[in-house]
Amino acid sequence: MQLTMPMAIYKNFLGHAPDWYKQVIVGFLIINPIIFHFVSPYLAGWVLILEFIFTLAMALKCYPLQPGGLLLIEALFIGMTSPEHMYHEIKTNLSVVLLLVFMVAGIYFMKELLLYLFTKLLINVRNKRALSLAFIAASAFLSAFLDALTVIAVIIAVGMGFYSIYHKVASGKDFSHDHDHTADDDVGQPSRNDLDNFRAFLRNLMMHAAVGTALGGVMTMVGEPQNLIIAEKASWDFAEFFIRMSPITIPVFFAGLLTAYVLERFSWFSYGAQLPPVVREILTDYDTHMDEERTKRDSARLLMQALIGVWLIVGLALHLGEVGLIGLSVIVLATTMSGVIEEHSLGKAFEEALPFTALLCIFFGIVAVIIDQGLFKPVIDWVLTFEGKTQLVMFYLANGVLSMVSDNVFVGSVYITEVTAALEAGTITRDQFDMLAVAINTGTNLPSVATPNGQAAFLFLLTSAIAPLLRLSYGTMVYMAFPYTIVLTLVGLAATYFGLYEATDFLYEMHWIEHHSVGAATPESH
Repeated sequence: MQLTMPMAIYKNFLGHAPDWYKQVIVGFLIINPIIFHFVSPYLAGWVLILEFIFTLAMALKCYPLQPGGLLLIEALFIGMTSPEHMYHEIKTNLSVVLLLVFMVAGIYFMKELLLYLFTKLLINVRNKRALSLAFIAASAFLSAFLDALTVIAVIIAVGMGFYSIYHKVASGKDFSHDHDHTADDDVGQPSRNDLDNFRAFLRNLMMHAAVGTALGGVMTMVGEPQNLIIAEKASWDFAEFFIRMSPITIPVFFAGLLTAYVLERFSWFSYGAQLPPVVREILTDYDTHMDEERTKRDSARLLMQALIGVWLIVGLALHLGEVGLIGLSVIVLATTMSGVIEEHSLGKAFEEALPFTALLCIFFGIVAVIIDQGLFKPVIDWVLTFEGKTQLVMFYLANGVLSMVSDNVFVGSVYITEVTAALEAGTITRDQFDMLAVAINTGTNLPSVATPNGQAAFLFLLTSAIAPLLRLSYGTMVYMAFPYTIVLTLVGLAATYFGLYEATDFLYEMHWIEHHSVGAATPESH
């Protein structure tokens, strides 16, 4: 049967996405202008957010860039925001864009070293609970000194390396053969069962590591983009930021480790999957094969990648330059010392990050809609009506809830700007400002693990090439993050309510932190 032109256009629309999905997106595009012009622009803004979250939740049905982009283009045409405002939001977050473009590509050229180190770890640590704790602790430590997106890029590269090695062997090929690890056609029984179990095992490690980036990222001013903004507004250096956050972040870190142990111990929420013996044997054989085949030039590459890794950590920890620019230096150094100088070879490194970079720019357009339509303003005004400990708790919770549905960088930026304005207007004291800044930072970083759109690192994992391979959908991520969300949120909330004032007074008395001169109150004024 020959297709008509309208039918051909419909078939091409969103490619292989299911028909019901295509119809839902068309429905969104029809109702949005109606709600905006004839019902309420404010309501239309919230509907747009929910629609965008839907496209993220259905990422395995259709990459969110296309449907999300269509929704944003329509929002621009009907006046929910402007191209100028969207461009302003992208410029404001240029450091994040550069991070994705260059840092993720830089990690690609260090994957040989990463795979070497993590293969040794996976082979030598046979206890799954110990391995899970190692992954979450390592991710937290690295995120505290690097940033969450960089660390999750490392973890994705490692997970992809493990998966492709086993998939290649399970498909009847040896380590040196080319192979398409996205197709399971050559994987038969019983290898198919082992592959499914291996997927579950890697899903566990990916989620532990993702939560680890949140645990470490909340601690320091370089861990998350909004941390830098908060530190700048508060005039805190690296040490003061860490110390002021520590009454909340230290208890939460150990609660996160305990949660990981309990989840693995009792196999709750899809955790507890074990590495199949046949997979361990293949990875061990691969490690032995690589050790035997490694030449002097291969060893030299590993050595240089290790030195570049040291430069990466030092450069980011001391903030010697914007994260993206340090990533660009990693690309230059890693390719120079490994002999990768052809343009087509360089291009492969950017394939993973650029689609997500485009998606993030769409997200900044959604943020522009949130600002222009004042979607969060009623919540902010309401929270500022509270006082004392209750105000801290409400700031923490409001930031957490909004970060779950929006983005922690945007929410943190909006709230710290409003609190800074309140300080300058004399509405709050400097001591109140400092503790509200702590509540804002922890509130945006901890409860936001609930959804992939809450944290850029989680969203990057969801939209990465490894997510469909591991069957890691939006719903799966929400389900597996749920116990962490509950524990981290409640422990952070308890530390905010019961310990922040007292701990801050202690820090003052120990002279670990100082009062600022503008609007400063005494500890007794608490």
